[in-house]
Amino acid sequence: MREEFVKRVLSNEASISTLCREYGISRPTGYKWLVRYREGRELTDQSRRPKATHRVPAETEQLIVDYRQAHPAIGALKIHRILENQGYTDIPCVKTVNNILKRNGMISKEASQAAQPMKRFEKDEPNEMWQADFKGHFAMADGQRCHPLNILDDHSRFNLCCEPMSTETYEEIKPIMVQVFEEYGLPRVFLCDNGNPWGTAQSTGFTSFEVWLMELGVLTIHGRPLHPQTQGKEESFNRSMTKELLKHTTILDKEDARQKFDQYRNFYNLERPHHALDLGIPAQHYQRSSREYRDEISAWEYPEGCEVRKVKSSGYLSLKGQGYFLSEAFAEKEIAIRKSHLPDCYSLFFRQFRIGRIDTERRVFTFKRAYLIDGDPRLEISEPRREK
Repeated sequence: MREEFVKRVLSNEASISTLCREYGISRPTGYKWLVRYREGRELTDQSRRPKATHRVPAETEQLIVDYRQAHPAIGALKIHRILENQGYTDIPCVKTVNNILKRNGMISKEASQAAQPMKRFEKDEPNEMWQADFKGHFAMADGQRCHPLNILDDHSRFNLCCEPMSTETYEEIKPIMVQVFEEYGLPRVFLCDNGNPWGTAQSTGFTSFEVWLMELGVLTIHGRPLHPQTQGKEESFNRSMTKELLKHTTILDKEDARQKFDQYRNFYNLERPHHALDLGIPAQHYQRSSREYRDEISAWEYPEGCEVRKVKSSGYLSLKGQGYFLSEAFAEKEIAIRKSHLPDCYSLFFRQFRIGRIDTERRVFTFKRAYLIDGDPRLEISEPRREK
């Protein structure tokens, strides 16, 4: 048909535009066949293979395949960067690495569709905010349950803690938190969810964990219930830990979990490139906090104009003859009370935090939540007005 088309064009039987419409081809295609015929070339389909090919050496392809087998959840872009960081100089481009993974059956269709770019937000400096969460617990080979505790720096994505825990209680996590504070210093803000042990008493008062952090000068912020996106970086780490470690590893017992968690933590912080860091590693973007942890809680002097009260062991305090439940976590601790600018209202303070407001006319707390007196990082419409 192509030869017939060309001969009819050359015989001036009709214009090339008319003949192209008749044969159902475009004019550029028609001219292509005409040029080939005049040059004496065949009119059959030609090979689409590139004239010059640069086949990846077998040993390089095997290196890529071996790394993928060792780290099944690491993609082509990160494999390319990791191998370069390890000193290999003949690594092909990312697209070729991806093609090698596909050719070896190492990329599923679902994984390709899931690889979508994300819009990310982070704090400007390390230690402005840490994110913490318990990854979902799982059974170890010895029949015990493991509750992985993970803490991440919001700015650098540096993992500060990846510790197997037996429970999710304040009593068990406090010594671990002390170790983290001693090694890395204190953050300004600590973001966590509303579960145990962070905020189980949010509806009735403050938890012991929140009060302890306030004594250290750290503000605790809770994500909205049923809204895990608030702790997106922590959730992302949990997913990565599942895909890159737990999915392919058998955890024998707590000690085995600690060793394997430490290995993964080192890989995550020191070797694994991060998309949000322009394929840098978290350790390159993190530095220790200048705020030091102290075992002893220093005394606190409230300013003039405040009435200092000690909270009862039951968690109650009295104001104008009426008892108000604050929290048992404040038992025997001193708080300050000051008249608010609002009528019949009094603001409550614990150290550098405003922790509530009481309406003595209605005899209720109008809010019960910790806010830094100066420079609170939360910008919410529902935030109470600050005292002048």
